Amino acid sequence: MIAALVLPRLTASGGRVLAVAGRNVVALRRAGWLVFISGAIEPFLYLFSIGIGVGALVGDMPLPDGTVVSYAAFVAPAMLAASAMTGALTETTFNFFGKMKFWKLYDSVLATPVGPMEIAFGELCWAMARGAVYAASFLVVMIAMDLTSPLRALLALPATVLIGFTFGAVGMLTATLMRGWQDFDLIGTIQFALFLFSGTFVPATAYPAALRWLIEATPLYRSVDLIRALTTGTTGWLQAFDIAYLLALLALCLWAASRRMSRRLRK
Repeated sequence: MIAALVLPRLTASGGRVLAVAGRNVVALRRAGWLVFISGAIEPFLYLFSIGIGVGALVGDMPLPDGTVVSYAAFVAPAMLAASAMTGALTETTFNFFGKMKFWKLYDSVLATPVGPMEIAFGELCWAMARGAVYAASFLVVMIAMDLTSPLRALLALPATVLIGFTFGAVGMLTATLMRGWQDFDLIGTIQFALFLFSGTFVPATAYPAALRWLIEATPLYRSVDLIRALTTGTTGWLQAFDIAYLLALLALCLWAASRRMSRRLRK
């Protein structure tokens, strides 16, 4: 009896989520697929310039368990995690903020049966669809360069999607707190600081103890730690903590974002 009542509602809600995501596909077709392809270029530039170029000077890098890998194999998973963060934040801060505050897109959407949580899930699904394509292409290059194995890449792909979902939820919550376009300067500064100081180019152990603990508490560090362990085959109990951390942050930010968006749109 309960299943008969709940299942149709869940199916209808899923259809509305897909409709929100599908609207972005239509918009992308009109904007041109070059915009879609350009988003995958940045991590490759970092990989070839720093991972390979600087790596020729740095040499090998030790991992927490003592395993030694090439500098390119050390940097590549960090580039993948940072790319998932950047893509998700761009889609769910800049685009989401514009749709909500200036283009008033969601005002008309809420006139339909679609609710705030379904809008949030739909936008996240779209951001993750883009992110999954970027991640898959980057992992193919990592396999071709012998920086990881096909099986490890297969395990890293859903982890990358989880990272994108988490930062997408963070971006949505941030967008509901923003007052104007000027706030993007602060977001860009925080994002760049995370990119530089999350174990991306050097291990966290290279920093002073107080700074190291602060770094290891950031979501990008936990993301880098997860992807690096998966692509190098050095997984352990810390990766379970990484996943739990990201899932908790995802749930908290998505819940808070949907509530704030509901209040803002219904004013």
